[in-house]
Amino acid sequence: MTNLIFESMNIEAKKKLKSVFGYDNFRDQQEVIIDNVLAKKDSIVLMPTGGGKSICFQIPALLFENLTLVISPLISLMKDQVDALKTNGINAAFFNSSVNELEKNKIISDAKSGNLKLLYLSPETLLPAMNSWINDLSISLIAIDEAHCVSMWGHDFRPEYTQLKSLRAKLSHIPFIALTATADKITRKDIEEHLGLIHPTTFLSSFDRPNLNLEVRGNIPKQKKNDQILDFIEAREGKSGIIYCLSRKETEEWAQILNDNNVKANYYHAGLTSDERDKIQTSFINDETPIMCATIAFGMGIDKSNVRWVIHSNLPKNIEGYYQEIGRAGRDSLASDTLLYYNYRDVKLLSDFAKESEHSSVMLEKLNRMLEYAEATTCRRKILLAYFSEVLPENCGNCDVCRNPSSTFEGTILAQKALSAIKRAEEKAGNNSIIDILRGAKTTEMFSKGYHELKTFGIGADLNSQQWLFYLTQMKNIGLIEIAYDDNMHLKISPFGEKVLFGKLQIQLAHYLEKEKLSKKSKSQKQPSSLSPDELLFDRLKLLRRKISNEANVPAYIVFSDATLTQMSAEKPTTENEMLAIQGIGLQKYISYGQDFIDLIKLFIKESGPKKSTFEETYDLIQQGLLVNDIAEIRNISVTTVYSHLAKLMQEGYPVQFSVYVNDSDFEKVKAILPTIEDTTALKPIFEALNGTVEYGVIRLSLTFINM
Repeated sequence: MTNLIFESMNIEAKKKLKSVFGYDNFRDQQEVIIDNVLAKKDSIVLMPTGGGKSICFQIPALLFENLTLVISPLISLMKDQVDALKTNGINAAFFNSSVNELEKNKIISDAKSGNLKLLYLSPETLLPAMNSWINDLSISLIAIDEAHCVSMWGHDFRPEYTQLKSLRAKLSHIPFIALTATADKITRKDIEEHLGLIHPTTFLSSFDRPNLNLEVRGNIPKQKKNDQILDFIEAREGKSGIIYCLSRKETEEWAQILNDNNVKANYYHAGLTSDERDKIQTSFINDETPIMCATIAFGMGIDKSNVRWVIHSNLPKNIEGYYQEIGRAGRDSLASDTLLYYNYRDVKLLSDFAKESEHSSVMLEKLNRMLEYAEATTCRRKILLAYFSEVLPENCGNCDVCRNPSSTFEGTILAQKALSAIKRAEEKAGNNSIIDILRGAKTTEMFSKGYHELKTFGIGADLNSQQWLFYLTQMKNIGLIEIAYDDNMHLKISPFGEKVLFGKLQIQLAHYLEKEKLSKKSKSQKQPSSLSPDELLFDRLKLLRRKISNEANVPAYIVFSDATLTQMSAEKPTTENEMLAIQGIGLQKYISYGQDFIDLIKLFIKESGPKKSTFEETYDLIQQGLLVNDIAEIRNISVTTVYSHLAKLMQEGYPVQFSVYVNDSDFEKVKAILPTIEDTTALKPIFEALNGTVEYGVIRLSLTFINM
């Protein structure tokens, strides 16, 4: 691919993002990932739930000439993504066990004739077809979703995924992109090796989900736990949520408890028939049943963006699973709550399960890490990110530990002692051995391995074993130390730990005696019953969305996400351009639904009576000397929306200094291109004629200035 062709495709990618998906800008790493795919190179993408993984292969699929195959183990996700693509005007289909033979034949015919841009298949469906009709397809790209399923170390291993390596060998000239939301270092290595990827570039996005509030409550008596959960749900009346349970019986018990307390809920587990599970899942997706009580089998592949809370009634078996399950809340980036309950009965039960597994030592160590998270004295978000090899410099302020912090001390020297012991043991020792080295324990292992001759032998004899275990756990939790699950659980020093070891960084540690402070819990605050005008409009927009989704037979969030409705209720767009400036509204969605929402907003404004407009609120900030990005951040609106406000204010005679917001170069570009544009009232033709080099907001403001 020549540089000129590649540059052209890159510009087209930005255009598709706006015109098809309705977004002004790519999110974290999406653009560089798409560039790599368009350059026909293999990619491994690790991006948190809700981070926008699908865009990374859907936009290249629209730009490549031929078909994109998407391999996914999740039938429900296939349907959701295909419905969403069709809503955006894209030809797509899914091919799996839920499709009848007549439909399958049509899909195969459409795929062969080039009528499809994306075809979703399960690995079980793909593998038998690899020597038949798959050979007749012209394919441009292979996307493998939930790629962690290829690793036996992962939390959701699927043997069929290991056979996809033969597909990579067969289609060596076609780029592959493997995507997952949860993979530690060992799983990432397996993804590259077991899928046979060719010199892949790994893109590791931040695993931080700052919109998720993290809270843990331990060893709560059953009745008190029930009361707390009922209070928690009552404080979030009408909000969608999931309660995860260890057993099928417990899911049914929780559904009964909630319904007995006039809270509509249902249960979901593997003991139900396939039809029952589909019906229950659909009712949840369509907001008919707001709360689901389920085993961890529920939620995989659900792209429902408006889940506002997730409760774990029991301790999860590992951090990967826990992270993925809480990730089902707040996929629209709005504030959401997570609450984890645990007791030592959970630990015993899960330990018994782990001991029976094929990789019992690894499963037990991962369970232990999960328990260390639950009992932590350090910021919980730091622990989750450290598990995925990411360092969070500051405490998050949005977890129960940050709200009730333990007192800390300057722990750099103590940490350096432990890190030095790990380093001198050549990173070939586990937890217990490192503690014995630090304490100078005279054990057989210390003498047989020569550890007694290390300079660090006995350097930490002033602390007992429990104290060192406590501090080593903290060091793992904040990311100084990693566990090598594929190397006998030996402790390894992370790059962050190296900086501490060599005195480049200092750290704080929580005091050992303050561990009991973890029993303190922040109480849920009930929300006030009175709603603001924006909240009232949001509720009315949701009702309209429900009506449209029922008529179209698609989930409500496929029409518009909660985040889009939230921005709509704040901005109150009443024209086509204003509606298209709302994030998540592409041209096809505006054509399908936009006018209905505009009509509702106009009626709401008329009923609400006079008040300070959203434009005037922006003008108040302009008078304070704030620039566009600052105003967008303060008002929680998009930069494009701020520009539309500036245009409106200029039209109405407010003293807006045009030159502050549009530089001379961009203005001259817009002015020069206008004679070549047939319709100069629309922004999209100008944006495309300028090859995306001038933002929509700048174009809007320039046109306003020219026409004044």
